[in-house]
Amino acid sequence: MDVLALIPARGGSKGIARKNLQDVGGTPLVGLAAVAAAAAASVDRVVVSTDDDEIAEAAAAHGAEAPFRRPAELSGDDAGDFPVLAHALGLLRETDGYEPDVVVWLRPTSPLRTAEDVEDAVALLRETGADCVRSVCLAEHHPYWMKRLEGGRLLPYAPGADERSHPRRQELPPVYRLNGAVDVVRTASALAAGEMFPGDMRGYVMPVERSVDVDTPFDLAVARALAG
Repeated sequence: MDVLALIPARGGSKGIARKNLQDVGGTPLVGLAAVAAAAAASVDRVVVSTDDDEIAEAAAAHGAEAPFRRPAELSGDDAGDFPVLAHALGLLRETDGYEPDVVVWLRPTSPLRTAEDVEDAVALLRETGADCVRSVCLAEHHPYWMKRLEGGRLLPYAPGADERSHPRRQELPPVYRLNGAVDVVRTASALAAGEMFPGDMRGYVMPVERSVDVDTPFDLAVARALAG
């Protein structure tokens, strides 16, 4: 099973300028993704998909290839994951005949993931025969204790399940959120379905403390504090 780690890292960002080049623990975010991928024994190749030369250089300095530049139409705020994936796979196939069986999608905005997380997520895909695996962590706020406003009235977000039916935290059923750290997908499944995460999806559970997703300056400060 040939495994490609693909790092999507465009140059633009809204919440933090040049976000993918911000450092955590002395290494840029895109570099941390490359390091985790390169250290995972199951990964055969590490490639960054970017429109930005400086990001490409930073990724290459930490073990990734940067064999192409992503076009502008796939580098805006509204660019979806699947078109970026399909673009990268198409170029790799055309330029050197490379067609991986599996893609590990590593967003630079999850700097606290480890090579072991990558290994374990790929192993879960292999062992289960699933089409894709997505990393999750326990949700910090449970939907049973969330509310919505309707005409000024405060109502349960999940009708029939709220703090009255589940007054104790210990009674709340586990709920998980996507943390964006590691996504693994079978190439054939994604291309056949025309979507990023098709078919049989499994969850790889990570601890909350490794699930920081850097989107705001506050997130970046938290990641830096946890990284030491």
